[in-house]
Amino acid sequence: MKLNQNKVDELILNRIGEDVVDIVRFLIKKGENISEFIIAEKLDIPINQIRNMLYRLQQQNLVTFMRKKDKKKGWYIYYWTFNDSQAVLLEKSLKTEKIDSLKQRLGKEETEEFFVCPKKCIRLTLMRALEGNFKCPECDRILKQANNKKVIKEIRRELEELEGAQEAIAAA
Repeated sequence: MKLNQNKVDELILNRIGEDVVDIVRFLIKKGENISEFIIAEKLDIPINQIRNMLYRLQQQNLVTFMRKKDKKKGWYIYYWTFNDSQAVLLEKSLKTEKIDSLKQRLGKEETEEFFVCPKKCIRLTLMRALEGNFKCPECDRILKQANNKKVIKEIRRELEELEGAQEAIAAA
């Protein structure tokens, strides 16, 4: 399975940073074993910045490299390739982490009571509200019990959406 360009862009943006998206697009477009000097030249970015970005991608195993010795200068030149299979694995991993996080949050929303400030300054658990005598620490107003049914419904909807997407990926 391969991720489409929008998914790859989103993955890179969320995991590594906006500045790296153009390098990934370039690597995907050009194929395998692209010299870091060519990347720097074509994207008009200094070689040191290109290397920094490539190393950040490498930390997530999203690129692989091969090095060859330049016969004229005696230096090593690195040739980079985008790792599609690792991008898919990272996408699955991030979805799993998000699902786990949402399940924890859903459990908390279903089992705890929350209190909110009438001016929407803050939202506190029962214990935290009790510690502050049910007064908002920001504006000193009396806290009211929150109705978190909409929050629970939204978390469940998002969970169903993510789990459905994850099942579709697993079936592919």
